[in-house]
Amino acid sequence: MIQFVVLINRQGKVRLTKWYSPYAQKERTKIVRELSGLVLSRGPKLCNFVDWRGLKIVYRRYASLYFCMCIDQDDNELEVLEIVHHFVEILDRYFGSVCELDLIFNFHKAYYILDEILIAGELQESSKKTVARLIAAQDSLVEAAKEQESSISNIIAQATK
Repeated sequence: MIQFVVLINRQGKVRLTKWYSPYAQKERTKIVRELSGLVLSRGPKLCNFVDWRGLKIVYRRYASLYFCMCIDQDDNELEVLEIVHHFVEILDRYFGSVCELDLIFNFHKAYYILDEILIAGELQESSKKTVARLIAAQDSLVEAAKEQESSISNIIAQATK
């Protein structure tokens, strides 16, 4: 099971976190600080798996972001690397060559994509087409809600004149 997902940049700033196990806020802050120091200090030629506190950290660097997932000791590291790559491919497909700024300004969409792929720390959807279809459906619902909101605002503005 995946315990948590953390995306950090090369300076150690957190861009996305998702916790699947209960941790207090103080503990989360401590974990992120410890994890960023651990991952950022490793050389590029070293293995992408690190034993940490009786768990394993699986990470991969894409451009300026490190995608880190913490898993149980007996989980398959290569499968988790594939999940990380799957997540990045879907982000790339949605944003068109995803970058750090896409995650900063559209964090809610990145969380939605992650929630479509992982539920309770387990892989739920492995099909990129299915995830893309679900995201497109959600985007169309958001657009419809925005249009409805603007039409209601126009009606109210005209009624108050």
